[in-house]
Amino acid sequence: MKKVLFVCHGNICRSPMAEYVMKDLVKKAGVENQFLIASAATSTEEIGNPVYPPARRKLAEHGISCQGHAARQLQAQDYQKYDLLIGMDNANIRNMRRICGGDPDDKIHLLMDYAGQPGKEVADPWYTGDFETTWQDVLSGCRGLLKALGF
Repeated sequence: MKKVLFVCHGNICRSPMAEYVMKDLVKKAGVENQFLIASAATSTEEIGNPVYPPARRKLAEHGISCQGHAARQLQAQDYQKYDLLIGMDNANIRNMRRICGGDPDDKIHLLMDYAGQPGKEVADPWYTGDFETTWQDVLSGCRGLLKALGF
């Protein structure tokens, strides 16, 4: 079983978009029983909150539900639980390493590394309001990740 945790600052925009896009991709590929996919935040600001409405609408445009999502914070024990911890930007990566006590097993990566764009950050719609660009980044990153995992 492949265990993947997507992480962003608040767990209400980018990381849940990646979580639910990845769940949709593995379901369509018929391999959902081979994955555990979740998301988390590096901050405590949005804990318990649902997916941000514009992000929820963007997912719904593509037939993807994120019903029941509640933001949660990344915990140090998540490092042992998950095979990959995928951050959306470099600030996320720094905070993930801090929370997890480093990255001795090389599990922490940027999502866009899997889209053939190493070092590129997923566009943050919280500041830009551009959920379409975020959607495109997340979709290409998740497709690349699925391929990298052999599916």
